Amino acid sequence: MNHIIPIKDKEGWFKSSETGAIQCADTARYQKFMKGYSAELEKEKQMVALQNDVSGLKSELGEIKTLLLTLANKQND
Repeated sequence: MNHIIPIKDKEGWFKSSETGAIQCADTARYQKFMKGYSAELEKEKQMVALQNDVSGLKSELGEIKTLLLTLANKQND
């Protein structure tokens, strides 16, 4: 038998005793929650992309520095 248990300090949210699923009875509140959750996921994706870009730029800068040092050494020889 499935009992719906209210979640403490989370008005409008319930847990199914049978499946353990957490559900929101207020669709507007749920949509607001999902919008915020999606925004957080997007921010995380953007942060990872920026970190990858910075890592790539650092690597390329290191290669440029090495090439410049090589050219400078050849000029001095």
